[in-house]
Amino acid sequence: MNAAVAALVGRPVVRVAPLGGAYRVWLAGGGEVVAKRHSQASAVVAEVAGLRWLASGPLHESPSGASGGPPMSTLPAGTDNSGAPDTNWERIHPPNLSESPTRAPGGPPDSTLPAGTDSSGARGRGCPQVPAVVGFDDEWLVIEAVPAGRASPAAAERLGRELAALHQAGAGAFGAAPPGGPVDAWIGLAPMRNVTGARWPEWYAEHRVLPYLRTAVDQGSLQDPTPIEAVCERIGELAGPAEPPARLHGDLWSGNVLWADRAWLIDPAAHGGHRETDLAMLRLFGCSYLDRILAAYDETAPLADGWRERVGLHQLFPLLVHTVLFGGGYGAQAVAAARSLA
Repeated sequence: MNAAVAALVGRPVVRVAPLGGAYRVWLAGGGEVVAKRHSQASAVVAEVAGLRWLASGPLHESPSGASGGPPMSTLPAGTDNSGAPDTNWERIHPPNLSESPTRAPGGPPDSTLPAGTDSSGARGRGCPQVPAVVGFDDEWLVIEAVPAGRASPAAAERLGRELAALHQAGAGAFGAAPPGGPVDAWIGLAPMRNVTGARWPEWYAEHRVLPYLRTAVDQGSLQDPTPIEAVCERIGELAGPAEPPARLHGDLWSGNVLWADRAWLIDPAAHGGHRETDLAMLRLFGCSYLDRILAAYDETAPLADGWRERVGLHQLFPLLVHTVLFGGGYGAQAVAAARSLA
């Protein structure tokens, strides 16, 4: 691992510590990064594309690689980017709980990257903070280490406003992959196909509910698909008012929200979708100061009437993903969510 990371950042590794499913890495000369190992090259590409898309904002829909820079990089040629509880859920979404960072001399404020690293990318105005991509290959992804901190009401309200801005940045279609991202992507360790559709209700049923429902039934993890199938048949009347495709984080559970002086988002499964899906994911597994997040979001970009009654609809996707991966109570939760919509 040390050799792979050193090759990507161009600097020797002096210390490594486990960090959930990743590693915190200290570099010679100062600076810290986080290294993640993926089993599929497409997972690396998907995460890199997702991080860059979440950071880019509406004015940078298709970032292009700078001449001479690394693949999918916004760094110009010659830039020094060298520094740049035990549950089933945590097994596929490893928590990235940062230790107290050591700020690199001359580095950006509140950054663990060494001096000279361009961590700004093309960050969209008002969008959530995400770690900068430092380097990657077919197996390893190296990103900026997030400073340690705690959730606060002010940071939660800021996150609500930033999520509204992210969603308003938009996507080309429902199911659209980030620029440069693969069609065959991932949510945690589960495959996720980014196939586009013109209307959210039909797209959601066909590409985010039914594939996982069929797999869950085939493997015996869910016994009675009838309530969920009934929801898919009625999804046009359950979906609420039509909305344009939003730019989604796509895997927005609380473990992918890290708190410093503000919230940082990690581990995206980014795609074009319905904005209520991200918010429903936050509610599914709980999130610090969730009411503050939602209130600030609604004040910035008012949600359509009846959004609270649609939470169960938007939670079907993550619940079925977990049913496929882990079985057990997740299938029952998915059926209960479907029955709540009756």
